Amino acid sequence: MKYLIVGLGNPTAEYDQTRHNIGYMVVDNFIRDLNNEKQDNAYKFSLERHAFVCEAKVKGRTLIIIKPTTYMNLSGKAVQYWLTKEKIPVENMLVIVDDIALDLGTIRLRMNGSDGGHNGLLHIIETLGTVKFNRLRFGIGNNFSKGRQIDYVLGRFSPDETDVLLPKIDLCSDIIKSFCSIGMDRTMNMFNGK
Repeated sequence: MKYLIVGLGNPTAEYDQTRHNIGYMVVDNFIRDLNNEKQDNAYKFSLERHAFVCEAKVKGRTLIIIKPTTYMNLSGKAVQYWLTKEKIPVENMLVIVDDIALDLGTIRLRMNGSDGGHNGLLHIIETLGTVKFNRLRFGIGNNFSKGRQIDYVLGRFSPDETDVLLPKIDLCSDIIKSFCSIGMDRTMNMFNGK
C-alpha cells in the first residue's frame, strides 16, 4: 500500500527553518529518524518534478514523501502530480502544514476542513477539488502585530521557540508512522489533544 506524505514549505535557502516551512522540517526529521533506525543513510531526497522526493518503507508500506518546489501558493500542482504519478488515493495522503491559529507546538489532525487562510492548503483544495484530505496542522502561534503576518510566518523560530518545537517535531514522526500503519481515525484518537 502506498502513501503520500506532503511537507509544505518553500524550496530555497532563504526560507530554511522559517515558520512557514515547518512541513519541510517535519519530513526532514522523519527521514533522519528512519535513517537512524536503519543505522545508515539509505533514504535521501532527490529533486524531481515539482518536488524534492524520497521513497521510504515503513512497516511494509511504501511512503512517497514530498517537499513541493512549486512555492507554497502553488502546492496543489505538486500534490496532484505525485498523487497521479504514484496512483495514490487521496485518503492515503497526509499534508503537514503550519497553522497560526494554533499555539506554538500544538498539533491537530483533521480529515477535512477549510484552508483556514493558508494559501498552500487553498491551492491544494482548488487543485484537487475537495476539502476531504488528511492534514497535520502544526501550530506556530500568532505573536505578531497587525499587518505583520507575512513577516512572522517567513521569520525564523527563536531559540526559546525551537526548544518547544523539537520534541513536537519528533512526535510528528510517530504520527506519520501511525497514520500509515493504523489509519487516520485511530491516529487522531491517539494524538489529538496530546
